[in-house]
Amino acid sequence: MTSSGMAAPGPVRHRGLVEGALYKTQVFAEVIKWEHSVFALPFAYMGAGLAVTKGWPTWPQIAWITLAMVAGRSVAFVLNRVIDKEIDARNPRTAERALPRGLVSELDMIAFGVVSLGLFLLAVYNLAPIVRWLWPFVMVLFVAYPYTKRFTWLCHMWLGVCLGLAPLGAWVAITGRIDWEPWLLFAAVTLWTAGFDIIYATQDVDVDRREGLKSIPARFGIGPALTATRWMHAASLLFLVAAGSALGLGWVYFAGMAVTGVLLVYENMLVAPGDLSRLDAAFFTMNGVISVVAAAFALADKVVRLS
Repeated sequence: MTSSGMAAPGPVRHRGLVEGALYKTQVFAEVIKWEHSVFALPFAYMGAGLAVTKGWPTWPQIAWITLAMVAGRSVAFVLNRVIDKEIDARNPRTAERALPRGLVSELDMIAFGVVSLGLFLLAVYNLAPIVRWLWPFVMVLFVAYPYTKRFTWLCHMWLGVCLGLAPLGAWVAITGRIDWEPWLLFAAVTLWTAGFDIIYATQDVDVDRREGLKSIPARFGIGPALTATRWMHAASLLFLVAAGSALGLGWVYFAGMAVTGVLLVYENMLVAPGDLSRLDAAFFTMNGVISVVAAAFALADKVVRLS
């Protein structure tokens, strides 16, 4: 008892608060899926590393770019989950997500998004001054993306643009310039992303058609959609090669692009119109490997050229 006669807070209540906080953290980790940052983050490092002709970006620059990428992606995910809450609840594949199930409230999600936006802006204001004027355009793209599937089957390209900004944005954040060479990397990542998003969308064809949502698989069928992915990935590889040529990169880079090409072929071999059983491997595993491999070879090439 306290001197006022009231019972002191006991350890059970304390554990309840701690456990509640840990539980909510785990839920948000599942909602945001930070591990999927591996899709775009390596390309951001690639853009940042190649932006500096001699030497490397500073560690603080890399840290701020990392924070901007992770926080910006968190904002995008919150927007997507909140805007699509009703649609997700009617889709058997997404009905078990945290928001439709009520594991977190919409207010919790928005609060998390606001904090993430604050961290994003903190990072932006510690990078090249030009990005302080450009960041609103990025957020407009993020806000608009969840709505695109309501009116166009080109929604995959819109998502591609959002991720394609990773190498381009990092380049601009380091140099303070909008040069033409990183636009080749932008095009490569845009087409790569759009292609694998088409693969991902093949599992929701029936739901999309029922809900009146737009996607290339829902509009043209799974077979033609997977063919479109193959062409996009082929074009993506060509842009990566063109970027290497434009930047005067060496044999290590082009060897890496050959490996990346093989991985892209393998990714597309994992799915077929009549067999989507390996879709998770194609979407989650392979795309993470592809982004890491492409960026690693690009940066390794620079190490070799500077040595």
